[in-house]
Amino acid sequence: MPRLTRPTTSCPIEQWQLPDTVGAIQTERTGGVSKGAYQSLNLGLHVQDEVAAVTENRQRLLQQMPGCKHLHWLNQVHGTALFHGHRAPRCVPDADASVSQMAGHGCVIMTADCLPVLFCANDGSEVAAAHAGWRGLALGVLEQTIASMKTPASALRVWLGPCIGPLAFEVGDEVRTTFTEHDPNAADAFAHSSDGKWLADIQLLAVMRLAGVGVHQISADLRCTYQNAAHFFSYRRACQPNSLSQGVTGRMASAIWIKANA
Repeated sequence: MPRLTRPTTSCPIEQWQLPDTVGAIQTERTGGVSKGAYQSLNLGLHVQDEVAAVTENRQRLLQQMPGCKHLHWLNQVHGTALFHGHRAPRCVPDADASVSQMAGHGCVIMTADCLPVLFCANDGSEVAAAHAGWRGLALGVLEQTIASMKTPASALRVWLGPCIGPLAFEVGDEVRTTFTEHDPNAADAFAHSSDGKWLADIQLLAVMRLAGVGVHQISADLRCTYQNAAHFFSYRRACQPNSLSQGVTGRMASAIWIKANA
C-alpha cells in the first residue's frame, strides 16, 4: 500500500466542490468589530471578548450564509461527543462535532490552530463538522463523526481547514507515541525537531484516520494559522514569550449547512 500524504494542492473553501444545495464557509480574522487581541472577527464567546462584539460578529457571519437559518454552536472540550443538529438545545452542548440532515441548520466549529474538518454527503443529504485538535484526533473524533452519519464513508467528501502547519506544530514524544501506538504508519506525520521534540503534521494524521475508515475524497486548505498572522488567529502564536497578548486570541469558524429552500 502506498504511503498516504495530505493533498499537495491547497483548496480554499470557495474551491471545494459541493452539491448546489450545500454551503460552506471558513472565516478569517478580518471583517468584524472586536478590538485588541481579538481584532476583528472573533467568533468565540468563551475567550473573554465583549459579548456584544461577538454577537455582532456572529450575526455578520450568518449574513454570509444564504439558506442557513440557525448555527449550532458547541462548547468544545477536545473530546469525541457529537451533537445532532435536528435538536434545539436549551444550552450550548459540550461536544466537538455536529451532524445535520435538516435544511437551514448549520454545523459550526471554532478553531485557533486546531484542525477544522467539514463533511458532506455526495448527494447533499447530510453534513457534519468536527473539531480535531491532536487530543480529539487521537481519541477518534473523526471516526466517531462518520459513525454517527447515515452516509457511508465512501460516499463522503471531506475538507480539512487551515490549522497549525507541519513546520510550526512542535510536540513532545508523548504525542507521537499516542498516534504511533494506534497506527505505526503515523510516524510518517512526525519529523525530528530540536531537543527531542517533533514537528507534527496534523492534516496528514487526519488523512490517515479518514482513509482508515474508507474516506478518500479529501481536500485541504494548506495554509498555516501560526505563520499567517494577517489572516488567522493562533493560540500558540499568542502564547509565545514575545507576544503582547499573553495567550489571548480570537477564534475562527468553519461551517457547513444544507440550504433551506434550495
